[in-house]
Amino acid sequence: MISQRIEFEKLLNTRDLGGMTASGGRKIRPGKLIRSGHLYPASANDREKLAGLIDISVDFRSLQECEEKPEPVISGIRQMHIPIFEERKAGVTRDEDSFMEVREKMLFDASVAETYMRRSYERFVTSAYSVSQYGHFIRLLLERHDKAVLWHCTAGKDRAGFATVIIQELLGVSREDIAEDYMLTNVCLEPEIRELTAMLSHLPGVDPAVAEEATAYVFSAKTEYLDAVYRRIAELYGSFDGFITEALHITPAEREQLKEIYLEP
Repeated sequence: MISQRIEFEKLLNTRDLGGMTASGGRKIRPGKLIRSGHLYPASANDREKLAGLIDISVDFRSLQECEEKPEPVISGIRQMHIPIFEERKAGVTRDEDSFMEVREKMLFDASVAETYMRRSYERFVTSAYSVSQYGHFIRLLLERHDKAVLWHCTAGKDRAGFATVIIQELLGVSREDIAEDYMLTNVCLEPEIRELTAMLSHLPGVDPAVAEEATAYVFSAKTEYLDAVYRRIAELYGSFDGFITEALHITPAEREQLKEIYLEP
């Protein structure tokens, strides 16, 4: 079982990790851990529904993304800004400057787009800043919340996707289920991916076939990106457990505390 999509009017990629099988066959508690894309498009009904579901919203976007598409203020929800990158990362951050960089550097060679995105994922674990920010986020989860913790970037694919991987690894979800859950983003965002691909592949001077392949690398979840970040973790820390203890500084006792909070008995 993988994460369950929560139906909203305007939010396409909001999912509850509840029900996923974790350590010792225990299930993740429903209504406690929610991954999402950004909340800027939320309708009035969506905002009301969010108020009933979550206590805290963690925004991984850059400052520019937040300024261009601010998160709605919802009564009763604590908002935290924990940007994962210090600088713009075209294809990962979704501000206007990043889109321009995608248009200028990636639409003419799909291999450039693939290499760029793979290296961006590796930066999640090679950048001291990004690692520190992910560690800050995990420490928020050690606090007890009455409702859910929601975390998001823009699409809910890359920065939020890797945050989800960290949580799932901490709780003992299998690699197979982690990968399947990661790839579910493509189903949730299919209309948005199709629209972006059509827009960029029909720009003047662009080969539509090349641009379509390139945008698939930029805007879709790809198992090779997860493979790349797992390989880099193995090179640097020996294992994901090593990354958790050495880089995120989560102790075995704190890991057990997270399991006690977020797993059913």
